[in-house]
Amino acid sequence: MTNKRRVILYSVAALVSLIGLADAIYLTIEHVTGQSVRCTITSGCSEVLSSPYAVVRGFPLALVGAVAYFTVFALATLAAFQYKLVDRLLTFIVLLMFLTTLWLLYLQAFVIRHFCQYCLLSALVTITLTVLIMLAAKRQYPDVSW
Repeated sequence: MTNKRRVILYSVAALVSLIGLADAIYLTIEHVTGQSVRCTITSGCSEVLSSPYAVVRGFPLALVGAVAYFTVFALATLAAFQYKLVDRLLTFIVLLMFLTTLWLLYLQAFVIRHFCQYCLLSALVTITLTVLIMLAAKRQYPDVSW
């Protein structure tokens, strides 16, 4: 893959991560201020966001997501400018986010039995980021088997 394609993939990933960041910041603010999040597409936001799984060691899970999305934004931007070793760290973080997303989707579907539209948006963003970053990494390291 040409450097131009890698730059485009990382740049798109940086932009996509901003969608996840906005979503996570919104949910964090709503959680911290005690506001009730309105669902307009699904009906399970309050059940999901008030579940015990919405907090990790006293921190809103959305805050963890905001930090992750900001990290992806920063690393994808650096990778687009071809900083060394950033792409491997970015790949690791995005894969960790992807696995977390699978776990959270499982929890929504089979434990909480409700879906939150904001959480589903976050899952869509993470899956999109995973595809973008894996395409960029696959082209950069063609001999690595995924």
